[in-house]
Amino acid sequence: MRIFSHTCSNTEIVCALGCAGQLVGIDADSDYPPDVVAPLPKLGRDLNLDVDAVLALRPDIVLTSLTVPGHEKVVAGLQAHGLQTLICDPQSLDDVFADIQRIADRLDVAARGKRLAADMQAAMPAVAVSGPRPRVLVEWWPKPVIVPARHSWVNALIERAGGSNPLAQADAKSVTLDPVRAQAIDPEAIVMSWCGVRVEKYRAEHVRLRCGWEDTAAVRNDRIYPISEEFLGRPGPRLVIGYRHLRAIIETLHRTP
Repeated sequence: MRIFSHTCSNTEIVCALGCAGQLVGIDADSDYPPDVVAPLPKLGRDLNLDVDAVLALRPDIVLTSLTVPGHEKVVAGLQAHGLQTLICDPQSLDDVFADIQRIADRLDVAARGKRLAADMQAAMPAVAVSGPRPRVLVEWWPKPVIVPARHSWVNALIERAGGSNPLAQADAKSVTLDPVRAQAIDPEAIVMSWCGVRVEKYRAEHVRLRCGWEDTAAVRNDRIYPISEEFLGRPGPRLVIGYRHLRAIIETLHRTP
């Protein structure tokens, strides 16, 4: 089967399923595994995909998603040209596991999908917590501050790691957070996981110097941490790494008075 992957998470799922050899092209944001993606044609970033170039690759299936606003227009363009698509739109960790299985089923490696999802679940056990769970705020973007809300797999990652998302009850995939609301939810830790920004460019001072955030517990106690967006923002196998980072942060919070 000839596979074109339109999103980095799907690229990583295909590779984790042992089907990397079937990839004929990827989007420009797919950067992992590096040895697999390096030689593949990269046909534009997710919102600026070269559909004509995708057609020229004659894929049997295009793996795409709706995880980024605007993806729906790209998907419509792919389908308008008669391309077969499998569309992922995970809003919970269970959805991520289900999407892995859907992709595995379509690639005729169903057993591998079950094994991959089971291995991920086993690698992310729920931490038993006595007492209040630390409030951990993950940031997708720093200005304006955009954070995951109820319909995000990040909630389950934080919960499994022993913390809580203070915006878990907000009925949205993500919300924009102003200083007044930030003070109201008073996060005890802030995790920078800025989409499309390399982790070495994250700067805690951007958080510390925000007007109105100085009285939050996280800023007051200098509990601002980086976790690369590739480990939290990509709904695929490497969420396990994001979980481990979150767990380490939350364990530190439990040990600190």
